[in-house]
Amino acid sequence: MDTEQQLRSLYVAFNARDIDGVLAATSEDVDWPNAWEGGRLRGHEAVRGYWTRQWAAIDPNVEPGAITARPDGRIAVDVHQVVRSLDGDLVTENDVVHVYEIRDGLITRMDVEESS
Repeated sequence: MDTEQQLRSLYVAFNARDIDGVLAATSEDVDWPNAWEGGRLRGHEAVRGYWTRQWAAIDPNVEPGAITARPDGRIAVDVHQVVRSLDGDLVTENDVVHVYEIRDGLITRMDVEESS
């Protein structure tokens, strides 16, 4: 599987609430943003706890668009995200950029940037 396929599969797994499927694509000590509560998370268990809390409170859906390699080797994914309440009411809808560092086929870091 190439990098683009790997990343697209990651979004399918996230939207299906398949935590293990997403974590399988990341390093054990992955550095992940806590875009919902603020700060950063380190490692599988911290990320698992974050998503468990998040999905108990809101219903996010993320759809990847263009995927591009940056000159520094990181991979940028244009993402359209829709967040709904658990009752289905729209909370927010916007575009962001997810930026990944990948080493030895595993995601080691992800950042969220505003879309230009």
